[in-house]
Amino acid sequence: MSNMLRARKSWTRDEFWKLHEAGIFGSDRYELIGGEIVPMAAQSNLHAMGLDYLDEALSNAFGPNFWVRVQNTLDLSPHSVPDPDIAVVPGSSRSYRGQRANPTTAVLVAEVSDTTLTDDREWKGSLYAACGIADYWILNIPDGVLEIRRDPRPDATQPFGFGYASLVTLAAADFAAPLAVPTARLPVADLLPF
Repeated sequence: MSNMLRARKSWTRDEFWKLHEAGIFGSDRYELIGGEIVPMAAQSNLHAMGLDYLDEALSNAFGPNFWVRVQNTLDLSPHSVPDPDIAVVPGSSRSYRGQRANPTTAVLVAEVSDTTLTDDREWKGSLYAACGIADYWILNIPDGVLEIRRDPRPDATQPFGFGYASLVTLAAADFAAPLAVPTARLPVADLLPF
């Protein structure tokens, strides 16, 4: 099915949701990235642990005035509806009660990467930068590090015309702090699943 959906057409957000509502995807998970319907990768146990550790650490760091959304959709453009592993949005989940529309931005987006590292760095990194996401984290499982990308700006060499000017790579002995909560001190060792 993925070859059929990835072919020759730039899908819009509205078309993607119509396909979803019609049950075309069945129980499979897809996301819309730059007009392309992309199947979501299966998750390893290391991925699941990294996701849980990030969720717990970011929920504690941000507190009750932010919603740490786990693998939930962001509506980033007419041609992109990704499901980042983590998206932190202002306000508690209760402040969104009754809203059918998905959030259109986040103060921090994070991906847990094992088999998708190249796509998370290039395609999703460029997409998030193009949408003005100021704080993009990749929990890089193969290398055992946390990559923090910041300062989105135009970059014609990137897939969506934007990239991040700043990249900091933190090892297990280091500490991370979200831009929106600069006083937080998250041990990278606590985020890694090994």
